[in-house]
Amino acid sequence: MSDDESTDINESDESAAVGVKLGSTRTVLDIPDGRGGRERHSVLTCLATYEDAITGDEKVLFGEEAAVEYPDRVRFMLRSGLPEDDDSVADAERFFEAVVDAHDVPEDSAVVYAVPTIDNEAGVENLKSVIEGSSIGEVETRSYPESLCGAIPAYGDGLDAIDEVFVSVNLGSTTMEACAYRRGEQLSPFSTGSVTGNEVDRRIVAAVEEETQGRVHIDRTTAREYKEQHGDVYDFEPFTDVVQQPGGGSHEFTVDRGVQEPIDRYIDEAVDVVANEFLPELANDHMKPYQLALGRPIAATGGMACIPGLVEEFEKRLCEELDREVEIVSPEEPAVAAADGAARIAARLV
Repeated sequence: MSDDESTDINESDESAAVGVKLGSTRTVLDIPDGRGGRERHSVLTCLATYEDAITGDEKVLFGEEAAVEYPDRVRFMLRSGLPEDDDSVADAERFFEAVVDAHDVPEDSAVVYAVPTIDNEAGVENLKSVIEGSSIGEVETRSYPESLCGAIPAYGDGLDAIDEVFVSVNLGSTTMEACAYRRGEQLSPFSTGSVTGNEVDRRIVAAVEEETQGRVHIDRTTAREYKEQHGDVYDFEPFTDVVQQPGGGSHEFTVDRGVQEPIDRYIDEAVDVVANEFLPELANDHMKPYQLALGRPIAATGGMACIPGLVEEFEKRLCEELDREVEIVSPEEPAVAAADGAARIAARLV
């Protein structure tokens, strides 16, 4: 249900600082570990409700357990990246409260949460209501752009990025975001929902069906697992899986191009968006910051940056497209970087 890690980026006097990324696929908490260090918890952003067999009360199950035990009725309430309606807001509130309760997040804390750059004011307000209306964050609660929070760990152990001019690209599940930052100020924020990790998952579904000549139909959750477990730009190895046949028995099949081709296409599309849409817009609006930013490494964060070799290949193809040398840097763990950066900002506020 959680992937927990410890790190010592914060001192003991920053123990009330909490970083949050409430994401469409995974939610990450960066919290005090009670020993002067930090620990991170990553869980699937989903929940399922069931009836207690003895009392009849409604119970909530979240994360991996909900997805595995109740695949028929598990609810991913942030599929579009933000809570869109009253039902998804209610689900997100129950989910988030269950997560912070399960991990003993202190109520008297300063909370910073990462917000995606999406042109959806109502959705952003819904996300704000979920987190700021929760039981944590009694000291203070603030939001910062996800592309900024995620870039902070890419540039070192502190908050050096806040005082720099740089470009950040967030390779996320529901959106691809790009933005330049000038001492924390957003310049030419850009986002698109057409180049995303979710689109890669959909293409894997179609590619596996095509590769097996229509004999195998997988769902998007399985496609995401294939991508996360087997995706590798340079050292991919074909793998086998087994599905149950409707009439009984099982069918073993091999996946070869079904994962690699969607990932390869994603890299091309991401390069095209950055080189031919975002950067020209940035240069047109802010020429001097554009020149300064391209003289520094570009930060690449988000779940897709976790695929081995993807950041390196993204850098190579971007250099070719721009016909100039650019450097791409990525946090050690891109999928949790936004919560890490948010926690560092929270520590500064404390």
